Amino acid sequence: MVKLPNNITYLFLLVAFYFISCQKDKPILPNIILIIGDDHGYPYFGFMGADYVKTPNMDELASSGTVFTNGYVPDNHCRPSLATLITGILPIDYNTKVEKMVSDRKILDNLPKREFRHHAMKYFLTLPKLLKQHNYTSFQSGKWWEFHYENGGFDHGMTTGWTTEDRKNNGWFKKFMGGEGLKLARATMEPVYDFIDKNKDSPFFIWYAPELPHYPFDAPDKYYNIYKDKEMSESAKRYYANCTWFDDGVGELQRYLKEVGEFENTLFIYVNDNGWEQNPEQEFWNDPMRSHNGGDKGKLSFYDQSFRTPIIFSWENRIEKNKQLKQMIHSADIPATILDYLDIDLPENYFGRSFKPLIDGENFTERNEIIGNITTVRSFDDMMGTPTEGYYIRDKNWFLKWNITKDHIQLFDMKTDQNNDYDLSEVEPEIVKSMSDKIEKWKNERMLY
Repeated sequence: MVKLPNNITYLFLLVAFYFISCQKDKPILPNIILIIGDDHGYPYFGFMGADYVKTPNMDELASSGTVFTNGYVPDNHCRPSLATLITGILPIDYNTKVEKMVSDRKILDNLPKREFRHHAMKYFLTLPKLLKQHNYTSFQSGKWWEFHYENGGFDHGMTTGWTTEDRKNNGWFKKFMGGEGLKLARATMEPVYDFIDKNKDSPFFIWYAPELPHYPFDAPDKYYNIYKDKEMSESAKRYYANCTWFDDGVGELQRYLKEVGEFENTLFIYVNDNGWEQNPEQEFWNDPMRSHNGGDKGKLSFYDQSFRTPIIFSWENRIEKNKQLKQMIHSADIPATILDYLDIDLPENYFGRSFKPLIDGENFTERNEIIGNITTVRSFDDMMGTPTEGYYIRDKNWFLKWNITKDHIQLFDMKTDQNNDYDLSEVEPEIVKSMSDKIEKWKNERMLY
């Protein structure tokens, strides 16, 4: 063996020590799986106290990490809420930017204005694009409204758009919602498994958004039979069966990750896209409007339950187990928190902020309130709803909803009236004034965006 001169040996050891030190300081890059419930109301999990719904895998996921029981989404239906998860900005700001693109006519991809909106996300700095800068490979599966997985910056995916001919067919709306992606969990898990198998050598990000427990409520018998003989309404049996079907998919995904050795270094996050109302005694089975959207305080309506969701963060040996937090968290905080765990700086336009310090038990300034807006509300004249300008604000004690279109305000005491049954707006005018002023301020800030 050739003996190196002392100075060369010293230099070699110095470089080696520096390299090892850098590796030690380098953050572990976990796989990331964002699990999104589709029309899954916040109460309908075992871990949220609904022992009449069987969700053993979600209960295990909740117990394996930190659960925020007061999570909120920005809108009362899926597409805008999903856009926030992938862009980190609010729907009202996203729409403002898209409208500006359309009005400036600088970027339209030779598409009609209406069609361009399905492609606009490609001009945003999405979460997959940010992760790609740090050696992540990404996969879209399940619900996806933005035409093609590439528009969100994903490397691979299940949703690949539609053709002019598709628009002429009766089933084209399925294409609009996600196409092949809608087969996830309902019919197959193989695309996700194949992606995992091919990308185990680098960290990966999976958008896991099955169309469950979303309508149609056609869960296989093995799920329906769990509820078949229970003393509850038929619509409850059907909805809860779909909830258990969704739960089973989450369990299958986690079991597969354990089989291939990718479970322990995976950061799991769970969130709903919007609210739903289906208590055991409520019967909507022969009521098309409510059976498709839940009770009057569910999807496309305008109450606390329309926006509320549990949010879970779980990472084996890195995030504390069996922890429940009551602090309010916005779904826009999810991408910010993910990036913080990866030690990646947040883009300047992110609305959300990291909740990692709170999860890790460090000092943290809580959100005093959460504000959101709606553009559509439930209507018996149109299953898709009617255009409406409305805003909500939730603080620790109160929930206020303000329908600008109808000039109507309601206020609910969240300490005593979680179900929003008793309007206190007339007996608490000072609180109404204070909260509506905050909404006006928030609106003005959005206009400057």
